Parts: sequence; C-alpha cells; structure tokens
Amino acid sequence: MSDWTEKYRPTTLSEVRGNNKARDQLEEWAKTWDDHRDAVIVHGSPGVGKTSAAHALANDMGWPVMELNASDDRQADVIERVAGEASKSGTLTGGEAGRRLVILDEADNFHGSADYGGSREVTRVVKDANQPIVLVANEFYDMSQSLRDACETIEFRDVSKRSIVPVLRDICRREDIEFEEDALKKIAGNTSGDLRSAVNDLQAVAEEADRLTVEDVVTGQRDTTEGIFDFLDTVIKEADAEGALRASYDVDENPDEMLNWIEDNVPKDYHGPELADAYEYLSNADRWLGRVRATQDYSYWRYATDNMTAGVAASRREEKGGWTRYGPPSYWSKLGRTKGTRNTRDAIAERIAEREGTSVATARREILPFLSAMTHHCKNRDLTVQMAAVYDLDENQVSFVTGSGKDTNKVQSIVEDAGELREEAVVEHSGSAFFEADDSSDGTNNDESSDEASDQETLATAGGADEEPTADSSESNDATETDDGQSGLNDFL
Repeated sequence: MSDWTEKYRPTTLSEVRGNNKARDQLEEWAKTWDDHRDAVIVHGSPGVGKTSAAHALANDMGWPVMELNASDDRQADVIERVAGEASKSGTLTGGEAGRRLVILDEADNFHGSADYGGSREVTRVVKDANQPIVLVANEFYDMSQSLRDACETIEFRDVSKRSIVPVLRDICRREDIEFEEDALKKIAGNTSGDLRSAVNDLQAVAEEADRLTVEDVVTGQRDTTEGIFDFLDTVIKEADAEGALRASYDVDENPDEMLNWIEDNVPKDYHGPELADAYEYLSNADRWLGRVRATQDYSYWRYATDNMTAGVAASRREEKGGWTRYGPPSYWSKLGRTKGTRNTRDAIAERIAEREGTSVATARREILPFLSAMTHHCKNRDLTVQMAAVYDLDENQVSFVTGSGKDTNKVQSIVEDAGELREEAVVEHSGSAFFEADDSSDGTNNDESSDEASDQETLATAGGADEEPTADSSESNDATETDDGQSGLNDFL
C-alpha cells in the first residue's frame, strides 16, 4: 500500500485544508512577486501542510520546483551552488516568464557557524534572489534575525479537528473503506492539529480492519512535543496548576529557557495582584535555578519547574480569553545586541589578568571598573597612555575603557603615544643588545651611562614595579613626582 500522505498530497492550493488565510496570502505573494521580489518564510507546526502548499503553489503558477532540504545539505558552498544558482538564473525548462520556485525545507535548521556559514549564506541568497524562494520552517524563532528580516512571513496554524475530518472522510471514500464518523473524529482529535499524522494514523488503522470503528482507533495519547506558544497558552491562560506542570513535560526547553519565556510573556495577560503572585513564583524558580548552577545538582530543576508552571497557573484569578501575541524572551535580543561590547570587555579583561596575574573574572569585576573611573574620557591623559601601553590596548579598547569615541583624535593620539612608550621600553629593557659591548678592562661602570639610565622613567615602573628609593635615584624620584603625581597603575589599584 502506497503512502497516503504522498498519494493524497494537494496538487493545487484550493485543495489545501485548514489554513485558508495563509493559503490566500501565499497565492498573493506569488502573483505579486515581480513587484516586491522578496522571499517568503512559511512557518508553523509539523504536519499542517506548509511544504504541500509550496508545491501546490508551484503547480498553480506553472513554475518548476527546485527543493533543498536543510537537514541534508547545510554547508554554505552547497547552498551557494544549488540554491544560489537556482535563485539567480532561469532555465530552458523554466515556467511562466522563465520563473522557477526554490523551496528550502526545514530552513530553521540553518544555524550560522555550526553549519559552516549556512544561515549567513541563505540570508545572502534570499537578498540577491532573482527567482521566488519559499523557506519552510517549523520553529520561526530558531531562524536568525537577519534571515527573518529579509523575508515576508506567513504562519500556518494547526489544522482544526473539523477541517481534518473531511480530509479523512474523502480518503476513506477513495480507498473504498467503510467507516464510523466517530472513528474519524477520534483520529482527528488525537493528532493535535497535525493533518499528516492524522492521515498516517488512518492508514495504519485501515490496514488492520475491514471496517473502521471507534474501537479500532488507538486511544493512547500521541507522543509529541508541544510547541512553546501552545505551552504558554496552557500555563498562562488555560490549565490549572497540575495541568500546567504536566504540560511542561512535553516542551523541548530546559528550565532556564522556559523561565525566560514565561517571565517575558506573563505580563501580557496578568495584571495587578495576580501578576505580583506570578512573579513571586518566578523569583522562587530563579532561586532554585541559581542553586542548580552553584551545586550542579540538577534534581533541583523539578522545584524550579513546579514554581514557574504550577505556581504561575495558580496565580490566575480570572478567566483569560482571546489570542495573545507571545514573543521570544527579550533577554535573547539583548544578548545579541551586546555581543560585540561583551567581547571587547572580555578581551580587555584577559589582557589585564595576564599582566596582573589574576583571574579574568577578577579583572573584569574589580580592576576594569577602577581603570574606567580613573581614565574617564581620557581626562588624565598621562595615566591613560600608561594604561594603553601596559595592556597593549587598541583604539576600540581604549574607547571602551574611557568611554570616549574610538574615532576621536584624542584616542588615536593616546594609542600612538602608548606605542612609542612601548618601543622605548623595549629598547631600555634590551640592555646592551643594540650597542657594542664596553671593552673597558678596569671593570668599573660608566658613570655617564649609569646617570643617564637612572634618569629614565621605564614602562615597568609605570606598570607598578615596587623598588625602594635610594640616594642614587633621587633625580628619578624628582622626575616622577613632577609627572602629575602619577608613578604607575599599581599605585592606583
């Protein structure tokens, strides 16, 4: 027996069931493609007809299809060769107006460097495309922000039970299978809006029975992973405490991620005292997660989950209806926006830690703030130059520490002076490596050289070498004291 999901796949958009609005949007996108020339992301739960709709669209438009599955070929050079070439050029077999439809299935499986530049390359392809491209994705927010921004988006929702039953009924009639209407309703109700799974279940039952009855239908709950947005609806608006906790068992998110999702979205439905109670439970959950991080004892996860699900659901004091636009945690976008800043901070902290013999965490937490305060806006120029020299900072790093613009003449001149100071230090610490050896036979030191060396302010002294002053070094002390009282960074740390 052939696979019914393929045998009865829609061949035109009019045969796509359960997502009339999304179907019409997709058709409108295709008919007006020459006006906007944008790619489109078709996203939604597995089995709701996204890929089938894309193929049906190509059939309606008379466009040949070139399909690439992200799970099979994800390397950037493969995408460049296949999707890139197909998106740029028409062919002798092209359809109307030389068009062909490029379908990138499972497009949410492209993940930046983990896939050898896959996400970045797909973004470039869709921006430069001269052919229509449909990206099919299950998890919209697993795709990169740049890729989502470059495309139009169409959401396919879970197919309702009343839309699934007519499809099953039609298949039974075509396959000449006797059936009870309640049996079809049972199958449709067990698949959580997944039309493809409903067809597969129907075929599995029909192969074992001459007549389809309710008793033939497996009544066990299908083992599926619940989508994060359905989970938020369940916890925040629908289920009681026990139901909310049970819903968390089917979500493919760890407790840390789950907490971020709930924390950001609960204010969209809860207000006043119920919101205060919900946040109290969320703070308890955060304490338990902190204990997990401190002890690495993951048995505490269950206490965190209890608070963030059952606790939040128990805080609800009135029924919540309607549809709420839930979104991903703002914490993620903040991390993305501050990634460059955090990388700069950590690079500076590593240099400080190496120079001062401390940990990176200590340098970041205890030393860097003091350096920033002492060199704020480069007001103490001499100290800022010494700091840049000691830690070998470039313009971007000096700008970060001081809070000044990296393109300003002030910062550029400081970095130049710091470079000269380092060069002087290299020569000074080289001893006689750059000069001819003294052949004097009496073994005495050259007084003139000695006096000249004692008059120089070295970078090591600026870096904080502790030496007791002697009578012979009085000139050096006097010179140091006239330099705005700055004798080295360590004097200030």
